[in-house]
Amino acid sequence: MENNVTELSTVSKIGKQVIAEVERAVVGKRDLLEMMMASVLAGGHILLEDFPGLGKTLVARSFATALGLQFKRIQFTPDLLPGDITGGYIFNRVKNKFELRKGPVFANIILADEINRASPKTQSALLEAMQEGQVTLEGETLALPEPFLVLATQNPIEYEGTFPLPEAQLDRFMLKLKVGYPSIEEEKLILRRRRERKQDDVLLGEVTKAKQLLEMRAAVETVHVDADLEGYIAALVHATRTDRRVAVGASPRGSLAFLKMARANAALDGREYITPDDIKRYTTQVLSHRIILQPEYWMANSVTDDVIRDAIGKTPVPVVK
Repeated sequence: MENNVTELSTVSKIGKQVIAEVERAVVGKRDLLEMMMASVLAGGHILLEDFPGLGKTLVARSFATALGLQFKRIQFTPDLLPGDITGGYIFNRVKNKFELRKGPVFANIILADEINRASPKTQSALLEAMQEGQVTLEGETLALPEPFLVLATQNPIEYEGTFPLPEAQLDRFMLKLKVGYPSIEEEKLILRRRRERKQDDVLLGEVTKAKQLLEMRAAVETVHVDADLEGYIAALVHATRTDRRVAVGASPRGSLAFLKMARANAALDGREYITPDDIKRYTTQVLSHRIILQPEYWMANSVTDDVIRDAIGKTPVPVVK
């Protein structure tokens, strides 16, 4: 048990150092960064949805740098093809044979920028990679680097020329997060920092490496989960399936996301056990993209939030000693 505590204290220390490094570039988003770091520790993909110009790309690139991971950005457009993501075999005239040319998906962190601008066929090229950590080219299965994480962005206000992500792919994202506008004071700080450094780019340092991150993920798996809290997770998710406003509730993958995120949140806090608060912190982020409303509620923006709020309200919170 003592070794476990030591390992988790290391996870907490390095995780907070990564967040602090990213905060040198990203102002006023501590809660967002903590959730993203917890998702990285949990091994989950992230969907960032918000208005243009709020720093979604900056957040993704900054995390990749601080984590010391190989980073590739894919700009999704209507004419993007699956092969532009995965790569393929190209004929080499000099050698008179086909050679594999790997696509940008062969990296640790993939920024799928404006993912809902590409066709469903192209979007699905990421599906196998997100689910299995591998891609198949010409019948050959190729493993992707570990760790592998997809950070996808989409702008909610652009409906023309966009293709909504299918439910199967949405379910592969552990969290759906919103960046949000900065406060006046935060925006003043953004301006001051830009004036003082005299350039747009913020040069960040590496806090950790891929090998150490994998070890941190293994340590997160040792966090204790009480059986009553497993029951609480199951009850929360089940409540989304019985609500009359919901056509399709959260899947068992949502329950697993709660479990993984609660463990990662506890580890980031340096604890070897989870509490109900570790679960409740991520209810909206885990459930919002996994709930499909009945057609009569599609145009009502707040109904999904109401469903989640009601699920929390009517699910008894266990007392864990």
